[in-house]
Amino acid sequence: MGMLFVIIGLFVLIGTIYFLVKKVEARLVLITAGLIMATVAGQPMAAFEAFSERMVSDGLVQAILTVMGFAYVMKFTECDKHLVRLVAGGLKKTGIFLIPFAVLATFAINIALPSAAGTAAAVGAIFIPVMMAAGVHPAMSATAVFAGTFGSRLNPGEAHNPFIGDIAGVSAVDVVSVNAPASIAAGLIAAISLGVIAYIFKEHKGYVSTETVMDDGEKISFIRAIVPTVPVIILILGATMVPALEMGVAEAMLIGSIIALAVTRKSPTKLVKSFFDGVGKAYADVMGIIISAAVFVGGMNAIGLVDAFINAMTDLPQIVNIAATFGPMLLGIISGSGDAATFAFNEAVTPFASQFGVSAVNMGSIAALGGALGRTMSPIAGAAIVCAGIAKVNPIELAKRNAPGMILAAIVAMFILL
Repeated sequence: MGMLFVIIGLFVLIGTIYFLVKKVEARLVLITAGLIMATVAGQPMAAFEAFSERMVSDGLVQAILTVMGFAYVMKFTECDKHLVRLVAGGLKKTGIFLIPFAVLATFAINIALPSAAGTAAAVGAIFIPVMMAAGVHPAMSATAVFAGTFGSRLNPGEAHNPFIGDIAGVSAVDVVSVNAPASIAAGLIAAISLGVIAYIFKEHKGYVSTETVMDDGEKISFIRAIVPTVPVIILILGATMVPALEMGVAEAMLIGSIIALAVTRKSPTKLVKSFFDGVGKAYADVMGIIISAAVFVGGMNAIGLVDAFINAMTDLPQIVNIAATFGPMLLGIISGSGDAATFAFNEAVTPFASQFGVSAVNMGSIAALGGALGRTMSPIAGAAIVCAGIAKVNPIELAKRNAPGMILAAIVAMFILL
């Protein structure tokens, strides 16, 4: 009977992947699949219990919700625009290094503004016309911005970092300190490889743009430009050089929001409303996927699929590294989002990382980075569609140019972390 349950579970798993690839609502797919497996196993309450338990993961909820709240405050106060314009000023002066610099600049901005699609919209609207005006091919201009949209792996409040920290029993800042070398190496590889591809195919110069680089004439405020980076700076300093600043992600985001209010002198009422709009959006979208993934894994546990998967990896430990890296990456490519696969993998497998001689933080980090790299070479990712729309090219063109660098980055990151 146990083997029959596992076989049924595998069919449900395949169906889950199929419907995720078909872009059916991820939360619906994960919850339905989890409930089916739990019911088949005669334990329907396992799915409901997983749902209720994941709803109230204190540190996880606080970090994810306040990060999105702060992001909405940055958009409301337009501090994000000042940050992008400030960096764009340096972008114009980089010459032959324009494309790699654009990737790294987007990567850095995405650390402070941890939303791939949001960063693509804010950065792409300025960077892409600037690069096209400098003679860079439109598709390469769009790809350079898209390639940098996984920098959020270095933000302690990015959804996966507190999630991994919750599993491993460490802080989100500790998770970032572990994944930083691999994430930075991946960013450098993405930048350099894209620069090489542009040079080989002569897409780094020669394009004659018919677009005008828009400039609304507003003076850049350096103070406003650094506000989006304040919470990250506080968290890093508090965990390293200034113990007095040690605090949680939620507290840092609230302080950042208060500083934004003081610097911009916007309406306190509208600012607070923006913050809580972001909080609600985060719970619906990000926590919604995390909760749904927990239901899915609850069903996998009930039907015995997790045990079977763990036993298979225990018998063949050489596949652990590949599964942790390229499993989430593959689904990220074909679904346009690495979140569903990464959250499910980390919920199901990462707690058992020690059985494979790997720390939970390292395994969780490579899964999260693999999912992000996969999404960053997917033509149906939201960030790809945004960048392609600005440059007026097909998103497939972005995916083709990003693929070599992202695959190489995943391999290097796997060796660094595992």
